[in-house]
This record gives sequence, C-alpha cells and structure tokens, in this order.
Amino acid sequence: MNMKKSNILAAIISICIICMFSCGKKIAPATVKQDVRNKTYDSVRFDYFFVEAVKQKLMGNSGEALQRLEQCIRINPESDAAYYQKAQIAMGLGDRIHAKIYARKAYSIAPANFWYLMMLAGLYYNDNNIDSAIIYYERASSLFPEKEDVLLMLGNLYSESGKYANADEVFKKFDAKYGINETSTVASIKNMILAKKYDEALAKTNLLLKEFPEELLYNRFLAEIYSAKGENTKAMDVYRNLIENHPENPEIQLSFCDFLINSKNYNDLFTFLNKVMLNEKVSREDKISLLGSLIEIPEIVKDYGNNLNVVLRILEANYPDDDIVVLLRPELLVKQNKPGDASNRLEEIIYKRPDNYFAWEKLLIIYLQAKDFKKLQERGKECATRFNRSFIAKMLYASGATENGNYEIALDELRKASILAGDTKEMIMQVLSLKADVYYRQKKYKEAFDTFEEALKTDSGDLTILNNYAYYLAEQNMRLKEAEEMAKKVINIEKNNTTFLDTYGWVLYKRGKIKEAQKVMEAIINSGEKPDPEWYEHLGYIMKKRKDCKNAVINWNIALKLDSTKTDIKEEIKKCQGL
Repeated sequence: MNMKKSNILAAIISICIICMFSCGKKIAPATVKQDVRNKTYDSVRFDYFFVEAVKQKLMGNSGEALQRLEQCIRINPESDAAYYQKAQIAMGLGDRIHAKIYARKAYSIAPANFWYLMMLAGLYYNDNNIDSAIIYYERASSLFPEKEDVLLMLGNLYSESGKYANADEVFKKFDAKYGINETSTVASIKNMILAKKYDEALAKTNLLLKEFPEELLYNRFLAEIYSAKGENTKAMDVYRNLIENHPENPEIQLSFCDFLINSKNYNDLFTFLNKVMLNEKVSREDKISLLGSLIEIPEIVKDYGNNLNVVLRILEANYPDDDIVVLLRPELLVKQNKPGDASNRLEEIIYKRPDNYFAWEKLLIIYLQAKDFKKLQERGKECATRFNRSFIAKMLYASGATENGNYEIALDELRKASILAGDTKEMIMQVLSLKADVYYRQKKYKEAFDTFEEALKTDSGDLTILNNYAYYLAEQNMRLKEAEEMAKKVINIEKNNTTFLDTYGWVLYKRGKIKEAQKVMEAIINSGEKPDPEWYEHLGYIMKKRKDCKNAVINWNIALKLDSTKTDIKEEIKKCQGL
C-alpha cells in the first residue's frame, strides 16, 4: 500500500513539474532559448533534464538528481536554477562546503534572487560566520525592503555580532512604526542588555510590563537587568515574586538558578536546587545540563562538592535506570581529583548495568589518564568485545596493550579500528598514529616511518603526526634536516605547546644546534606548566654536550625525582661524575 502511494505521489510530482516547466508549449526538437546573459541553449533538452532532476531530488535520489543537473549545466552553464538545486541537494547531504560553492554560483548569475541570498546567509550563519551572513541579509533587505522579517533578522544578527548601534537603529524603525510590541521591542531590550545600556533596557522593559504585567519573559528581563546593574536585592525580589506566583514553572526555576550562579550566591542555590531536581516539569535534559555546568565551576567543586554530591544522588534516585544521569557523580569525582573513587563508582555502575557503554568509555579514559595500563587493557578487552562496533573502545584497548608491550594485540585491534574508521579522516589518522608508535616500539623502524608517510598522504598538516615523526627520526639520528623542518612547521602553528617545543628542542640537539636547543628547553621549563621529566632529561643531555656536567646532573636528578623509572639516567649521572 505504501509503495502504491509512493508511486502515485511520484506520478503526481512528475505531472506537476512538467506542467510547471512545459505548460503552454509543445515538445519540439532543437528549440533554442537565450539565458540571462543572452547565450543560446537547447531549452527542450534542458527542461527535460531539469524536470527529471527535480523529480529525482523529491524522491530522495540525490545522486541521480545531481547527474541530471550536471547535464543541465552542460547545456546551459549559466543556469542559476540548476546550481541552486545542486546547493539544496548538497545541504540535504550535510555537505555545506559544496552547498556554498553552488549557492554562490547561482547568486553570481542572479544576484537579485531572494532565495539565493537567504540560502547563502543561512549557510554562513550555520558556519558561525555571522559577518558574511550579515552581508547577504543587508543585500536582501536593500533589494526587498517590504520583507520586514528580513530586516528584523538583520537587527538580531547585528546584535549577535556585537554591532549594537546598527541593531538599535533597526529596532528603532520598528518601534517608530508599530510602537511598543512583543517582537521588535523584545529584541531591542536584549540588544540593550548586551550593549550594557541597562537604564534604557529597564525603561523599555517597564513599558512592556505595564501592558503585560504577568508575562514571565519580561519579568525575567527585569531581574536580569537589576542583576547586571548590581542591584541583586531587587533582582532577588523579582524572582521571589515570580516563584511565589508560579512555584512549579520550569523556566522561572532554571532562570533563578542561572541568576544565583552568576551572582555566586551558592548557599541559596543549593537550598533551591532540591526543588528543581524534584520538579517533574523541569525536563531531565535541563537538569543534567544544569548540574553538568555546576561540575565545571572549580569554586563549586572545591567548596560545595558535598552539597553537589547530595543533589546528584537525588537526581539518581529520580532516574534510577538512566545511563547518563549516573555518570555525573563520577565526573564530579574526577573534577575533585579523585580518579580512584571515580573508577570505583564506574565499576559499580557497570556491574549493575553492563550495557552502559558511556560508563565503560569513561572508565577506560580514567584508567588511561591515571596510567593504569594494566586495568586499561583488561577492561578495554571486555569493552571492545562487548561493544564490537565501537571505534573508541578498540583504540583505548589498543593503547593499553601498547603500553603493556602486547604489540600484536595492539596491532590486531588497530586493524579492526581501521575497518570501523571507514573513510573518516580523523579516525584514520588516530589509527595510523598509534600504529606507527607500536611499530617504533617494536623497533620496526621502516614500518613505523612508512606508516607516518601513509598518514601524511592522508593529511600532510596533521601536527601530531609531524611531531611524532620528527621525534622518532631524531631518536634514530635519521634524516635530521627533514625532522627539523617538520618540527619547525609544527611549532610555527602551535608556538606555546610544550610537547611540540620539546620535540623541536630535541631535534635541534640532535642536529648539533646546542645553544638553540638549550634556549628552547629552558623556555619550556620556565613556562609555568606542570613539570615533565622528559624536559629535564633532555636538558641534562644538552648540558652534558656543553661539557657542563654539574648542571647536567642537577637536571637529571630532577627528572629522576619526577619519574624514578628512568634508570638509564642513573648511568649517565655516574659517567658525568666520573664514577
């Protein structure tokens, strides 16, 4: 039955399209028309392929539609409609890059077309390129002044991009024409708040409240403005009045929480949070988002961790079978620098709900960060088996196996991960990076360097690949000039990345550029970042090369203090001291 309906619909669509493009004329061979630039083309062939393209597009056959549109463009290269249809298809496929290319082409042919302008504005806005979106809205507003919704959107874009004066000018036009209203006046108040024109915003808000005293949005504006002006007592009074009159309203409760967070009134916040967690009208997603944001505030984690823990337990009690809610408490424990407690809690979750993938993934990441590679491999194996379509699980399992010296297991998991990666470049690069590392640890240097080359063919600008490749080449004293060029390329992009700078300094040392190497390593050590034993080990070798055994030993001892497993350094200290 559905198939029949689909076929009937297709037929109707075909008839409608044919009528749209062919009504009033007979199909005749070699009919010639002129396009917008007065170039002739075969309109009959063009119309045939265009109708077929639109039909295929509406039926969901994007590939077929694109092929027919290419035929249209070959017949008439100046067809803005064909390019527009291609842009729509590209958008539907999530290919915004080609959508912009096709839309720009359509616009270049017909720059006064409203829909082309709107498509380009939307594409740029979705790419967070607000300035470019504004350009197309400005052109549309200039060409179509009767479309007030375009002008209003332009005003909102001005406001969003920080061009508050431009936005204010737009909104004043609406106020002059329509007076105080619930559309442009609201936008104007938001713009004034962003521009920190609180007195003007307050005046307009009071005008709205005079007409609509019970409107929640305007009361929230009032509280927000008072808060921004530093008049927290007045803001609190507004919220208390709102809560008293609308005790279960989720928007008011969440807005009040935001106010308490922004004013750092954490005592009142945690007193009120229990009501929010127990309010069934507040969505699960909003509760998770609110508590997740609190976990990200260091001051709350440090001073109100116990309070937050209680609230999280209340939420868990309300959603006992929710696989996401239970992850918030382990996240808090991680923020409190309690990885052991976090992993124990996750192990409890997994024991009760072994199919909670997110708990598994979080557990493996904690073991990786804690460098508990034994547990990482052990639990990674179970996770990768249970969730055998998870790319991340296989990569984490492979990482644990690599650190434990189980290289064949690691390579086998990387082979499986490579299959799951498909054509996704980011995933492919992760596989190749770890694979090269495994080969290097196996002392299969040719295979390691071949893998790096394969990775660079996929993405020649990947900084991690370039960095690791340069470091390993330097370690083997191979192609040192090339290694320096790669390391230099990396730090030119990431000038303050101490990992990359360490590689660059080490390559310079291997190249015999000792003074430059020393300068780089000392800059890293003085960067204020958490000390890394590798830095001091490398600087020790540099100082030894400069025949400064005293400072070489000092740096090596610091490296040993940070990492007692570096036994090779002990031998270097003995040699340097002549023991």
